[in-house]
Amino acid sequence: MPDGRKPAWLKVRAPGGPNYLRLRRLVRERNLHTVCEEARCPNIGECWQDATATFMILGDVCTRNCGYCAIAHGRPVWEDREEPERIGRAVADLGLDYVVITSVNRDDLADGGAAHWAATIRAVRAQAPPCRVETLIPDFQGRASALDLVIAAGPDVLNHNTETVPRLYKLARHGGRYDRTLDLFRHARATAPELTTKSGIILGLGETRDELIETLRDLRAVDVDLLTLGQYLRPSPAHLPVVKYYRPEEFAELGAVGRALGFRHVESGPLVRSSYHAKRQAQA
Repeated sequence: MPDGRKPAWLKVRAPGGPNYLRLRRLVRERNLHTVCEEARCPNIGECWQDATATFMILGDVCTRNCGYCAIAHGRPVWEDREEPERIGRAVADLGLDYVVITSVNRDDLADGGAAHWAATIRAVRAQAPPCRVETLIPDFQGRASALDLVIAAGPDVLNHNTETVPRLYKLARHGGRYDRTLDLFRHARATAPELTTKSGIILGLGETRDELIETLRDLRAVDVDLLTLGQYLRPSPAHLPVVKYYRPEEFAELGAVGRALGFRHVESGPLVRSSYHAKRQAQA
């Protein structure tokens, strides 16, 4: 069992560059949420300095309480009908040509927030037409009609994180279901055959190598195009412990396995997160 001290390859430089400071100011001024901050992403300095961010819509309180996630859990009371337009203006003002949008789970809403999702995609399209849009969506509790609303709005990449292997879902993904994740990708491919799909897995929660490889095979069986593999980092003592720290060479080997299975692009490394180098992944 790891003793809690992170290996040297997980250390990152503290953020503070001029673009980072500019983007942080913009986020504060416009009352926007980013998963970069809420999930305590280790790459925030690199990505924000490169004027790349993952905007989080539908508030900062999640209706689920996943064992690995730093985002606050509770009963959301937040609703902001002007948020899609603010996101669109922010993307335009930053001059972004690629943006990732994600959200908390909103199981309290009849459509899981899908209409708000669609409005946000359309706002980015209207205010920043050259910008490509990646959507990192929740599972909408398996509602095909909600997923259809998002797909109809025309994202360039549809991303939904698998997060872990089936055996660990009850431990790590409270409210999530592995079969629902696969069904989401199956439905997306049938509905929009040309849409690029993507998923991510965090390693170190206790999965075996065989379980991981089988999960990758399952994702390829539902024709997922892009894959991210990254190290789980425990946000606090209240969260699930890290069972294993994978070495960089192990990530490199698993990335090669993913490519051999047929993923069009695999981003695999200790500090990789689902939106890390997202533009490069989509271009590849």
